[in-house]
Amino acid sequence: MKALVAMSGGVDSSVAAALMLEQGHDVVGVTLKQWEGPGGALPTAGCCTVGDAEDARRAAAQLDIPYYVLDYVDEFRHAVVDRFGEQYAAGRTPNPCIECNRKVRFRALLERTAELGCEILVTGHHARITHDDDGWHLRTATDPDKDQSYVLHMLDQTALAQVRLPVGEMSKTDVREHARRLGLRTADKPDSQDLCFVGHGDYRDFLREHFPDVAGPGDIVDTDGTVVGTHAGTVDFTIGQR
Repeated sequence: MKALVAMSGGVDSSVAAALMLEQGHDVVGVTLKQWEGPGGALPTAGCCTVGDAEDARRAAAQLDIPYYVLDYVDEFRHAVVDRFGEQYAAGRTPNPCIECNRKVRFRALLERTAELGCEILVTGHHARITHDDDGWHLRTATDPDKDQSYVLHMLDQTALAQVRLPVGEMSKTDVREHARRLGLRTADKPDSQDLCFVGHGDYRDFLREHFPDVAGPGDIVDTDGTVVGTHAGTVDFTIGQR
């Protein structure tokens, strides 16, 4: 089968591509450009950076597979970043990674899977997909410490039937060891934990820069309407926080 592999530049997606090759599939690698720095370049900090794209390109070259970078900056800005600001303005704490998977990443990747003549979409997520008489099911990963099934909960039956998660059956240690055996440069690359559009900075600084009306100061008022203090911005807090 022809497989489109979403390559983030990390070890998991690099090994996912390698595993599909080892299983005899015809593999094409892609990276989605979802955010940009000054001048339209890829950002230099966080995840989804120019360094990540270069790591993905190198892994694809080592595996001798075609590789493309696809521009989805506008879609990501409207569907994820703008909503990020809107949710904070409404007093909620959003999960932009969920929104990205729901509205941008998987929609874009599944569309491109068909456009590029591929039959299946492969990612490096740590989760499993099974099938029985009741249909397709999303399962937790073999490695519970790395499970990412929660960020894939929006995948419907059509998507689940088309998606493959080859590292979901492996521990993170085994994934890294497999990468080392193949000589992949991503073998010891740390896992990314940053929001791709925030980088290594603080999300509150990002909100104050891009959504100043959302992140401004205000009064702290008790239930009787008495002003008891001031705050630097409601983005510093979330409902239920102690």
